[in-house]
Amino acid sequence: MTEFPETVDSLIVRLRDPSNRAAWDQFEELYRPVIFRIARAKGLQHADALDLVQQVLISVASAISNYEKQGSGVRFRNWLSRITRNAILKAFSRQPRDRATGGSGILDVLSELPDADPETDAMINLEYRRELFHRAAGYVRGEILEATWLAFEMSTLQQNSIERTADFLAVSTGSVYAARSRVMRQIRNTVIRLENSDFWEEINHEHEPNRESL
Repeated sequence: MTEFPETVDSLIVRLRDPSNRAAWDQFEELYRPVIFRIARAKGLQHADALDLVQQVLISVASAISNYEKQGSGVRFRNWLSRITRNAILKAFSRQPRDRATGGSGILDVLSELPDADPETDAMINLEYRRELFHRAAGYVRGEILEATWLAFEMSTLQQNSIERTADFLAVSTGSVYAARSRVMRQIRNTVIRLENSDFWEEINHEHEPNRESL
């Protein structure tokens, strides 16, 4: 996977409504593990990382109404990166944590730091892509035959050769190429659909798999 969509404007608009539980569930499910992994990568202990995740989510809830996308220069994940970086620095410096209980409190927090550093921006983007891939791949795996998934997993994720994968599965190399291409296409499409709230609700319910042949 190479490119994943930026958090869509429709989700950001829905997040501005604090009563829109579905939008907040979607946002939290995507970004909670992203923020947690970044906090751990930056050196925070498990419990501190969990606390930081909650702090960042509360901060976003307080500040989302003030977020304005101004062209390609102000992306949502860059904005979120700035909040995350600030929270991490506060955790390390042991300063009192901002509880973001007021509408303007988070603005003071954001003004304390310059723009997020490129390293944190890159980590946010990487972890976001990883989380979307993980969720999309899990959904696609339930939609296809296990042999189709194994062809993709062995040749792409595990980086085995096409020939070795074909021998192991007792199929032709052409079948492996076709299966790998099909799964990658379905994952890409699922990533895009995950940005749609209706599909997000669908993917979190049990469904009857549409089994394909290898």
